[in-house]
Amino acid sequence: AFPLIAGAGTLTSILALRAEYHVENIIVAILINIIFVYAVLKSSKRIEKVLSKNGLSVIRKVFGVILLAIAVKLFAANANQLF
Repeated sequence: AFPLIAGAGTLTSILALRAEYHVENIIVAILINIIFVYAVLKSSKRIEKVLSKNGLSVIRKVFGVILLAIAVKLFAANANQLF
């Protein structure tokens, strides 16, 4: 979970958000995210029991597609600045 919480993707997201939103909004979003991540990590055993291995595999793939869509959006929004 560490790279998810404080990895390069997190820092890139903060930089991208800084270009569009005020610092106060970003700080509130980070605090809400910290609470949400803590709750999910704390209850991960229960979530694993409810969803089983197949359910977790499906969720992992769905969130992978969502992450890919975010990456494509960031690339498309900034691609014109490369050329």
